[in-house]
Amino acid sequence: MENQKLSDKVSARIKQDILDGKYKAGEKIPAEPELMKAYEVGRSSIREAVKSLTIAGILKVQQGSGTFVNELLPEEHITERLRIADFDEINAVRKLIEGEIVKLAVDHHTAIQLQEMERQLTLRKQAIIAEDKQGCTNADIAFHIAIANASNNKVLAALYKNLTHTIRTFFSKREAGGIGHFAMSHHLHEDLFAAIKGKKEKQAREIIKNILDNNY
Repeated sequence: MENQKLSDKVSARIKQDILDGKYKAGEKIPAEPELMKAYEVGRSSIREAVKSLTIAGILKVQQGSGTFVNELLPEEHITERLRIADFDEINAVRKLIEGEIVKLAVDHHTAIQLQEMERQLTLRKQAIIAEDKQGCTNADIAFHIAIANASNNKVLAALYKNLTHTIRTFFSKREAGGIGHFAMSHHLHEDLFAAIKGKKEKQAREIIKNILDNNY
């Protein structure tokens, strides 16, 4: 029983090391003696840990070659997947998620949530006038988060918030130092706010599509 508990701990440590990039997808993991030394456990604990990770689909054993990290991890942490995603992938996901978010925000927004959207729009415009790219980025993301919160769907809101790190990184690379895209799309953001406030679902969904189709 104690040995089983120890192997579970080793499994968890190996899995975390995979997520941290110590062992990369498609690469061979060290041989048993090295693993025993690295995790300070006996051979049986290593074998049990590797066996459980293989059953889970995280590792794969190739006879005569060794044990490898699977290319696709079934339990891969979402934040790691988002961290390495390119912007085309993120923008495609945004189109799917934000179309639904905007639809729900039209129906479920509160007066306080509308005030927050309007406040972020004002900050966005002020940042554009000041040519403050960081301020534009912060206000733009906060505006879209305010809409996500107004959807009254915590899962959708959480999904959107998980995308914001990649969105922020993209904004930092787009037009180095410039605020042109923010300025050109500001009227669309004002129109989106008006459509949500006026409970015009079709119009709001068309506007968010237009914003994301011309994002870069």
